[in-house]
Amino acid sequence: MRPPLPFLGEDMSKSIVLVCSNTEREVAAKALLAAADLGSLVGKTVMIKPNLNTADPAPGSTDIATLRTVLGSIHDLSPTKVIVGDRSGPSDTRKVFDDKGIFTMSRQMGFVPMIFDELQSSDFVKIESPGMHWRNGFHFARPVIEADVVIGLGCIKTHQFGGHFTMALKLATGCVHRHNMAELHASFIHMRDMIAEINLAYKPRLIILDGVVVFYRGGPMTGSEWNAGLSLASSDRVALDATGVALLKMHGTTKQIQDKGIFEQDQIRRAAELGLGVTNAQSIELVPVDDASNGAVEQVAPFLYGKS
Repeated sequence: MRPPLPFLGEDMSKSIVLVCSNTEREVAAKALLAAADLGSLVGKTVMIKPNLNTADPAPGSTDIATLRTVLGSIHDLSPTKVIVGDRSGPSDTRKVFDDKGIFTMSRQMGFVPMIFDELQSSDFVKIESPGMHWRNGFHFARPVIEADVVIGLGCIKTHQFGGHFTMALKLATGCVHRHNMAELHASFIHMRDMIAEINLAYKPRLIILDGVVVFYRGGPMTGSEWNAGLSLASSDRVALDATGVALLKMHGTTKQIQDKGIFEQDQIRRAAELGLGVTNAQSIELVPVDDASNGAVEQVAPFLYGKS
């Protein structure tokens, strides 16, 4: 199995999205990591960025069993240091970490829990780039930028407060300083462009999207649930979100998503413009991690390639 690096392939023209059809999150996470083949992590610092905006059950936030499984698999690759970091909102981050059992797990498994709210000002890097919709740039957590390997753990869900959906690209908002959030939330016209622009700050090695259960309406904390039983992984955030949106379209979802082409979605369009991933669905290759996942690829593919 080829690792899911953007544009990896004999013709160097495809981004791979790994697809796993399984209702057991631990099984899916292990299968996706095995297919990704991260290799040895000896001497490396690994940052794991979950979706801990709140402590709500998945897909409201990252499932704790998924996090534990990923941590165990990463530990087997012998990194020097593993960090689990995030900033919640509107909930208090320390309380979310406590409610999700992150501190207890850290003592059991030996990783560093990092609350981005509690970092010093010097631990944030100001990100500016010509043409951004941020008035004066934004501040991004330095430990994420400086980590040797960043692994994201997101969910597949709609977002009723302006983002339209929360998947791989929006996962990065938890790395932005809280004082930048007022500008983001007040920008009703350009909010989704700004979410895409946050991703200029870092490059993940792998992002896993848990789609065992998805919100097809509502979100991000609670919503209408669909037991999709399907999880995705890639290092191309655009390809990953495009596939997640195709999955939502397959089921039926909000008007903002259903009535708009995949690469017309603001987050995806802007991220593609910025060179963060593929620019069209035909540049995405869906790769099942096992024979049981072939059917899921066949189901999603028409919604990805036919309505992009």
